[in-house]
Amino acid sequence: MKKILLFTFSLIIVFASLSQGQIDNGDMESWSSNDEPDNWNSFLSANGTWSAFAGDQCEPSSETRPGSNGTKSCRIFSNAVLGTVANGNVTLGRIHMGSTNPTSFDNYNKTVTGNSNFSQALTDKPDSIVYWVKFTPNGGNGNARMKATLHTDYDYRDPEDASSSSAVVATAVDNYPSTQGNWERHSIAFNYSGPATDNAYILVTFTTNEVGGQGNDNDEVLIDDIELIYNSNNIENLISSDDINVSIDNFTNQIYFNSKIDLNGVYKVYNSVGQIVQSGEISNTVCFE
Repeated sequence: MKKILLFTFSLIIVFASLSQGQIDNGDMESWSSNDEPDNWNSFLSANGTWSAFAGDQCEPSSETRPGSNGTKSCRIFSNAVLGTVANGNVTLGRIHMGSTNPTSFDNYNKTVTGNSNFSQALTDKPDSIVYWVKFTPNGGNGNARMKATLHTDYDYRDPEDASSSSAVVATAVDNYPSTQGNWERHSIAFNYSGPATDNAYILVTFTTNEVGGQGNDNDEVLIDDIELIYNSNNIENLISSDDINVSIDNFTNQIYFNSKIDLNGVYKVYNSVGQIVQSGEISNTVCFE
């Protein structure tokens, strides 16, 4: 019975991944160089008056979260120059460096809707965003930050100006303290308070401090396995029980997929603390180890 319940839970997550939009390279496994993860951007791809002076504050790490099948995570870190701290920053948009003052309103991250390198299209409406982080402040007690914004077909910026505020469909914000040397799985619900209603893009940003210019030199955040989660009621509307039947033989540990629709993709089996214990390509029969 435990195996049946576990797989039923994980199967819902698999169907959500197959049926609904996800963030490209959310597992941080793909890196064309050692500067920035594919589909994500940091200071080396920034624009603005001071972008020519940007340093490299993003790199791949071989340390991955517990239970991961991957080999990489994303490491961002702060850098202090002449007493001014530049927070580590990685985003789906583009960093704009308009001032040497870290708290200036001329510094922001921005979705560039006309450039797929600096934007992530998303028209679906996730209930929450889940990710794994390991935050190690260098002697301080500030909070690291994640902010995700669903917005309209507009070059939305964070922090927001008046025009960007009117383009917001939903936000998910997490200001979190040191993880005490451990990886943590965070699940943050989206708040669909608008004022807009029809999203076309999502902007996600991770930083080493919730306030620009705060923190210490070499504050560090490791980021892994970012996933958008969708309500199971919506999933049931997309995939009905008449179309799909999944069963497990507890004596042979075989899982059987019988479907009238194409289920090309992967399955993932999670334990009770969110660790992946098995994954692979979906086929008619899968051996559950």
